[in-house]
Amino acid sequence: MSSTEKAETIDKTGKTDKTDKTDKTEVTDLVERARKGDPRAVARLISHVEDGSPLLRAVMAALTPYAGTAYVVGLTGSPGVGKSTSTSALVTALRKQGKRVGVLAVDPSSPFSGGALLGDRVRMQEHATDRDVYIRSMASRGHLGGLSATTPQAVRVLDAAGCDVVLIETVGVGQSEVEVAATADTSVVLLAPGMGDGIQAAKAGILEIGDVFVVNKADRDGADATVRELGHMLALGESREPGDWRPPIVKTVAATGQGIDDFMAALDKHHAWLESHGKLAERRRRRAAEEIEAIALAALRARIGDLHGDRRLSALAERVVGRELDPYTAADELVAGVSD
Repeated sequence: MSSTEKAETIDKTGKTDKTDKTDKTEVTDLVERARKGDPRAVARLISHVEDGSPLLRAVMAALTPYAGTAYVVGLTGSPGVGKSTSTSALVTALRKQGKRVGVLAVDPSSPFSGGALLGDRVRMQEHATDRDVYIRSMASRGHLGGLSATTPQAVRVLDAAGCDVVLIETVGVGQSEVEVAATADTSVVLLAPGMGDGIQAAKAGILEIGDVFVVNKADRDGADATVRELGHMLALGESREPGDWRPPIVKTVAATGQGIDDFMAALDKHHAWLESHGKLAERRRRRAAEEIEAIALAALRARIGDLHGDRRLSALAERVVGRELDPYTAADELVAGVSD
């Protein structure tokens, strides 16, 4: 073997064997530290996820044996209903039970930096020094549905890092937050009196995705009316079989802790129902399938760009405009070119 051949071999991505070994060592070290509760390691792993790091595949592969046990709860609702305050109150209650908690707070993105506008939530700073609570703000980066496109992978990081419960708080845009139902085991919809939330919930399709409904700020006038209105709407749209889950409506004042025990009891009851009816495994299989599909579609888009670029796509578009091809045939040609 020549001296050139004896030198470090370079793979198709341009990496050397030595670089690969270094990367694997770095990932293994990060995962081991995250498993021991090192918040810096968890932060680094989630940054790899958010940034689409070249190490992302290695990170996900290393985390997989440890993931799949955390109970994932999604909280959604219009701005001003008290999502952050309710999340903080839940963290307090869960910590009293001795559980490790991860929080992903999805914020709107800065149009300049692309980062989360609000940063780590001020309302959750009471937990900032607790090593068994990890709070991360994630930028939505224009992704619709109230979540970030990388939320499923970030959940896996917290799950593998030993969190018993992962709480996901959505952006709070009011009209496009139903994606949380596909990401969480239990979806919580928060409303507040005097905000027109009943009509808003019906418009956004949130009634269909809620497993638990919480009327927060229940010390305000109109709380009982909001509960009645919500109960009426749920009854109108109900088409459940005997034994199906019937979403409860809980009243809370998250700022004082009032009703949080009832909120926790509703979550525990839904979790138990999911397990006893085989729905928890079903939801997680569906979640994994949607994650795989999203990753595959992103890879396909990238490959179309790599293989053909705008020139290929523009040529097909020109033929569609010139009535030589219909758009479906053009799309078939584009996909066929990628799969060849």
